[in-house]
Amino acid sequence: MTYARMRLLGALHCNGPQIMSSISDELGVTRRNVTALVDALEEEGLVRRKPHPTDRRATVIEMTVRGERTMDRAYDEHRAAVAELFEELGGGDQRELTRMLGALREAIRRDGICG
Repeated sequence: MTYARMRLLGALHCNGPQIMSSISDELGVTRRNVTALVDALEEEGLVRRKPHPTDRRATVIEMTVRGERTMDRAYDEHRAAVAELFEELGGGDQRELTRMLGALREAIRRDGICG
């Protein structure tokens, strides 16, 4: 799976169904690019298009069960790889890194950079 497809699936996995323009804004890519990505992911059975409930011009993109399983598996593999990297650090270093990353995450949230 390409990085771009994984990013789109990740956005849906974390934030739920979205309209294509929102996905485009979140990923920082053109709407045309999102359309191509959704086309490919839809062919693989990982996402589906649905009409927007109140806006006839918009299309909602949501993950299928297969897409959710694919992302769960990818996240599990990622967590295992990160855990393996952390094993190289001693306990004190792991706690310090965790503290620093938490502080960074809070600063980012506070400054409104991400949700």
